[in-house]
Amino acid sequence: MMNEDQVIKIIQRWRNTEEQDLKPEDYQQFENLGSACLAEGESEQLLKFIQDEKHQTMVKSLACVLLAPLLNEVVKKTASLDHCQAAVTHLAKTCRPNELLHSMLKLVEGTDPGAISETILALLPHLQTALLRLDEGRAACVGSALRALQEQLSRLPVPYTEQQEEADEHGLCRCCAALTAFTKPFVEELKRKDGNTTAEDEELRTELLKFCMRSLREPLLEAELNPDRKSPLWLFAVEIMVTLPAIREPLSGLLFFSSLRKNTPMDSSQFKEARACLAYLLFVQLITIDSFPAVFSHVFILQCNMEYINQLLSSTKESHVLKGLALFTTSLKRVQDSSLPVSLLDLRSFCRASQNLRRVLTDCPIQRLRESGLQLFQLLINKLEAEAKHKFFRCMLKTSNHAGVESYIIKNIRNQFEFSTKGNDTEWFLGAELISLLRLVLCLPQGADTDLLSSMDRVMETLNLLRYVLIRDKELRTSADVWEELCRLKDEYIKMLRVCIGISRAYYSSELKALREDQKLKAREARDAARSLASVKGLSLKHEKVSSMSPEVQQQVLQSALVTFDLMESLIVRIEEITEEKLNKLN
Repeated sequence: MMNEDQVIKIIQRWRNTEEQDLKPEDYQQFENLGSACLAEGESEQLLKFIQDEKHQTMVKSLACVLLAPLLNEVVKKTASLDHCQAAVTHLAKTCRPNELLHSMLKLVEGTDPGAISETILALLPHLQTALLRLDEGRAACVGSALRALQEQLSRLPVPYTEQQEEADEHGLCRCCAALTAFTKPFVEELKRKDGNTTAEDEELRTELLKFCMRSLREPLLEAELNPDRKSPLWLFAVEIMVTLPAIREPLSGLLFFSSLRKNTPMDSSQFKEARACLAYLLFVQLITIDSFPAVFSHVFILQCNMEYINQLLSSTKESHVLKGLALFTTSLKRVQDSSLPVSLLDLRSFCRASQNLRRVLTDCPIQRLRESGLQLFQLLINKLEAEAKHKFFRCMLKTSNHAGVESYIIKNIRNQFEFSTKGNDTEWFLGAELISLLRLVLCLPQGADTDLLSSMDRVMETLNLLRYVLIRDKELRTSADVWEELCRLKDEYIKMLRVCIGISRAYYSSELKALREDQKLKAREARDAARSLASVKGLSLKHEKVSSMSPEVQQQVLQSALVTFDLMESLIVRIEEITEEKLNKLN
C-alpha cells in the first residue's frame, strides 16, 4: 500500500500528463486507489476528490474506471450509499459519454444474477444522462443499451398473481417503471420532430420500436393483466401502447399490414408473439382503442387476429392460452350471430384456430381454460351462418377423434334441426343435407369393438338426436328417398349398437363379478388372519382395510357402466316404439 506522499506524487503526475500519454497501468492504478478508499470507508474523501474543480481534467480522462466499484457499493446499499451515488452522478456528467456508455454496458452484461434489478435500477438514471450527452450515434447506443437491459430483465421471473406483483420480490415491476422513465426523453425527442426527421431520427425510431416489441413479448405476454387494479405491469403495458403511435408506428399497420414490411424489428416468430400481445392489449384490454381507426369491419379484424389467436392457442403456457381464448372470444363477440360465411372455413388460419381450440378442450390440464374454451366453442358455432355450421360440424365429426367434442357437435346438430323445423335455414339441416350429417353421426368408430363406456357421451347424444328426428318426421317425409335413407341408417346403427351393448355388458358384468368375488376372498383371508393373531396374543382386533386401493371405486365404475347400457337400451326401445307408431299411422 502506498503512503500519502506517494499518492500525492502520482496524482500530481496525472494532472500534468496529457490524456494521450496515459498508459493502461495508470487506469488500473486509479481504480485501485479508488477501490482502496471505498474499502477503508473513505467514500466522502473520494467524493470530494472527484468533485474538486482542479481534478476535473484528470477525472474526465481516468475516472470511468471507478463506475464499477462505486455502483457495487450502491447496489449493496452500504453506509457509503449517498456518497457513492453522488460520485456516480458526477462521473455521468463529467466523463466522456462514449467511455461511460462502454463501461456501463459492461456492468449490465456482467450483472450478478442475484442483483439484476438492483443493478439496473441504480444504473438507469446515469445511463440516461450519458446517452443524452452524446452528440453522434445516439440512436445506435440507445438501441445497444435497451437490448442489454432487456436481456438481463428476461432472466427475472414474471409475477403472475396479484400477490406476486405487489411483493415484486425480484424487482421486475420496478425495473419496468424505470425503463419507462428511461425511454421518455428519447420518445419526446421524436415527437418534437413533427415529420422533419433525419436518418438518425429514423434509426432512433426503429430502436424504440424494437424495445416496445420486445417488451410486448416479454414480460407483458407472460403477465396476468387486470385493468381493475392498474398494477405496475398494467401501467407498463399502457406506456408501451402509448409509445408506439408517439413514435409514428400506427397500431393498425403493425397488426394488419406488417407482412408488407421489408424489415421486421426482430425474429419473425418473436415478432408474431409481440403482435399477438399487442392485439390482446388493444382488443381485449381496450388500451388505446379510442384512437384505433374505426374503418375496419369486425369480420376483417377477426380474420386478421386469427394469426395471433393461433400463435397464442398453440402455446403450452397458461398465460398465452388465456390471452388467446380472450382474444378469440372478443373478436367473435363483435360479429353478428349467424353471419360468418362458409368461405372463412377454407382459410388455413381459421381451420388451425378451430383445431387449436379443440386441442385446448381435449388436452389442456387446466380446468378454467377448458371451461373458457367450451364457451368459446359454442360462441364460434353461433356466429357461423347455416352452411358454415354444416361444414364445421362435418369437419369436427371427421377430425376431432374425441367423444366429448363429438357429443357437443351432435347436440348442436339437434338444436339446428329443431331451429330449421320452425322455418329457419331449412336448406342445411333438413332433407339430404341433414342425411349427410347423420351418416357421420350414426356410426360407431370401431364397430362392434367400440368401447361404449368411453364413447358414452357421443352414443347418448346420438340416440337423443335420432329420437327427436323421428318424432319430427313430417319435415323429412316430404322426400321419400330422405325418409328411406334415414330409416336405413337408423336400422344399421341400432343393430350394431345392440351388438356392442351385448358384448360390453357381458364384459363389465364379468369384471364386476370377479371384483366382488375377489373382495369376498380378501375379506375371508383378513378375518382368518385376525382370528389367528387374536388367538396367539389374546387381543380383540378391529376390522381394517387390507388394501390401500379402493375396490369400491372400481365397483362404482363398473356398476355405472351397466346402468349406462340400460339407459341406452331404453332409448333404443323408445326409438323403435316411435318408428312403429309412425308406420301404423301411415298404414
